[in-house]
Amino acid sequence: MTPTELRSKLQGVIAFPITPFHEDLSLNLEGLRHNLTKLREHPLCAVVAAGGTGEVYSLTPAEYEAVIRLTVEVVDGAAPIIAGVGFNQPMAVEMAKQAAAAGVDGILALPPYYPNADDEGMLSYYRAIGEATELGLLIYSRDWANFSPAMVDKLASNIPTLCAWKDGQADIRRYQMIINRVGDRLHWIGGAGDDSLPGYYSIGIRTYTSSIATVAPKLSLKLHEVGASENCAELMKLMYEYVTPLYALRARRKGYEVSAMKAMMDMVGLAGGPVRPPLPNVKPEEKEELRIMLEKWNPFL
Repeated sequence: MTPTELRSKLQGVIAFPITPFHEDLSLNLEGLRHNLTKLREHPLCAVVAAGGTGEVYSLTPAEYEAVIRLTVEVVDGAAPIIAGVGFNQPMAVEMAKQAAAAGVDGILALPPYYPNADDEGMLSYYRAIGEATELGLLIYSRDWANFSPAMVDKLASNIPTLCAWKDGQADIRRYQMIINRVGDRLHWIGGAGDDSLPGYYSIGIRTYTSSIATVAPKLSLKLHEVGASENCAELMKLMYEYVTPLYALRARRKGYEVSAMKAMMDMVGLAGGPVRPPLPNVKPEEKEELRIMLEKWNPFL
């Protein structure tokens, strides 16, 4: 799939599957197969393998390759597969090449290990990843990788395979400025979470990345449908009833954005399991809160 072809597919919901582990924290590939088999039944526009929600930074190189290969095998063309890469420049390049050899359709570049690097260093990092394969590249702006409109313009001008931008900052003002500067040279994705969908869709974005899709793809697709139709009243009702309570719990501790979703997956018969340190697992009393939330989610399960 060329970068242009990948870009044309990115309309709607991009799922970010978790990577399930057994209780001893070993990789649960059969659980991943089960999760992906269920996920591919839904009309998602793409699936990210070993992204942030997939705990890519906790995986060994061998585990990473196993997750990528299994995702490609199970999804089997039902949606484009985008592989997360990161750590540092040589590792990200190697991961991109491994993922391309495994048959993915695109590469998602997470920030490097070194925080607050200057623009020249960041350009070199992303350019090297872009040159590693002929696949479409998506840059994930999150944490310290928070760029000015001029820097995004420079990245778009210097990396031919760069086709899309995943915003994880949820700074709508800055995102508008970036989009205004760069225009349609890139495809713009709302990537900070399901709770940020109203803000993203209010400025014309029609693609978002969903961790809720790991548990309830129907809910993610409904959020996209209502948001794209600009039915503000119905969208806010969905947000207040289903999304905002979950994200309030997730905000309690860093890492709950993954462990809360894993706990919910266990409750609905999917494979979640624990998270690997330094991420914390949700507390027993918080699992009960999640259970109550899921009772309200029944129409979408």
